[in-house]
Amino acid sequence: MSISAKDVKKLRDVTGAGMMDCKKALAEADGDMDKAIELLRKKGQKVSEKRAEREANEGLILTRISDDRKKAAAIEINCETDFVARNEDFQKQAESFLNTVFDNEISDVSELLPKEVNGLTVEKHLEEMVGKIGEKIEVSRVYFIETDGSLVDYIHPGNQLGVIAEFDGDIKNEDIGKDVAMQIAAMNPLAATRDGVDASVVEKELEIAKEQLINEGKPAEIAEKAAKGKLRRFYEERVLLEQKFVKDNGITVKEYLEQNDAPLVKAFHRMQLGEA
Repeated sequence: MSISAKDVKKLRDVTGAGMMDCKKALAEADGDMDKAIELLRKKGQKVSEKRAEREANEGLILTRISDDRKKAAAIEINCETDFVARNEDFQKQAESFLNTVFDNEISDVSELLPKEVNGLTVEKHLEEMVGKIGEKIEVSRVYFIETDGSLVDYIHPGNQLGVIAEFDGDIKNEDIGKDVAMQIAAMNPLAATRDGVDASVVEKELEIAKEQLINEGKPAEIAEKAAKGKLRRFYEERVLLEQKFVKDNGITVKEYLEQNDAPLVKAFHRMQLGEA
């Protein structure tokens, strides 16, 4: 049957698929718009499966925080090229997924995929995006955080790195909170405090330090004590509150917060594109 340009345009407007894809889908569906839409969705699913082994190392990190700073959400959505990540439609869709995470207090990707956004599940939206764009697209991480303290976020220009810092109390000066969130982004600490560092990491650092000292000729007993000194330096480099403050190396992050009558950081989430 003859397919009108008007119908092709209508299908394109609804699905965002290419003109030729729309025309083929309408022809296959004998002009039935709903059936053509379903065919295009199936095509998106096939494209998604076909590209499943491709690397999706580009994308966006997005965050959202409530006005009272008690709740926050973050999402990482991936694609194959920076060109797609900078596309306005891709960014708007990612924003809608972020809002769904926030509104539904979702803390796992598996919880997000079946949620509906504008009449379609997130999973179906992703399939349609794959069909339209022709790249592997996936949501790889989501976070939802709730606190009785304060939350502050920071997104590095380009949306490839984001931080949500949790403070043990109310942050009265947002700039102070942003400074610390930027510190987390720049210095990539392991934890906010020593207690937050995994015990296996501490044991490994101690063992490495001890072996280095023994290899330098130190007796085992002396190496044992000296290794603890090296561990202190490890904490100073990798524990947030003990790190030198990047804007003033004469003080630690903890001292910076104390000098400004700000609560200490008790936890944080740092998301860098492509890193688990």
